[in-house]
Amino acid sequence: MLALRDLQAAFAALLEGEDQPGLFDAIVSDTISAPARLRVHRHHVAQSLTGALAATFPTVQAIAGEAFFRTMAMEFVAEELPVQPVLAEYGEGFPAFVSGYGPAATLAYLGDMARLDWALNLAYHTPMVPRLAAPDLAGLPADRLFELKLGLAAGSTLVRSPWPIDRIWQAAQPEAPEGMVSLEDGPAAVLVLRRPDDAAFASLETSEAAFVSALAGGTSLGEAAEAAFSVEPAFDPSTAFARLLALEAFAAAQHEA
Repeated sequence: MLALRDLQAAFAALLEGEDQPGLFDAIVSDTISAPARLRVHRHHVAQSLTGALAATFPTVQAIAGEAFFRTMAMEFVAEELPVQPVLAEYGEGFPAFVSGYGPAATLAYLGDMARLDWALNLAYHTPMVPRLAAPDLAGLPADRLFELKLGLAAGSTLVRSPWPIDRIWQAAQPEAPEGMVSLEDGPAAVLVLRRPDDAAFASLETSEAAFVSALAGGTSLGEAAEAAFSVEPAFDPSTAFARLLALEAFAAAQHEA
């Protein structure tokens, strides 16, 4: 008889897809054999995790189709089981898996759509915290403004892609009118944000994306503006900053004395 620790390890390995004949003696059999009972457990886990992935990556499923998605998700589940007890936290590695999934090679943008779905999932499950608002900056001298280092609000993610992921996402929604999206409309960049009751994203110009990326990397507003200027000399930092403030994209500031 297996010790408890060995029994648990063998059962976990079974759920990962490995055959574990040593478990058979630990299973009480009646009309259903031990191997059949274990297959039921393995099947239930795989189905539950596949369903969780479908809930987290709805756009990927809408694009690929339910049957294709299920097959792809089952293969991912066979490679990577959850390490956290919350299923909403499962699937971080799925976008990379989708990008390298051979049968999806003709949908070259599918991995980036998975990245967008994952970012929306992260944002949705992030608690709302105070955001920076224009009144918070009242009275701050202009020269000090450009010295500020502003972090993105919790749950925010910048997603960049060579494909028009914003338009593809919109076209994949259940209520979207029928139509075609030209893949030539890329590249695209979106900023995913936590909203009071949901998660959403805002499409960014290339220069705005450079601005946001620099800020997320810890640079000051002035340095971030320089990064945006290097992409687009006509970049207007005041307009871009005002837009991001209106989107509540920044965490509440704690400026230095």
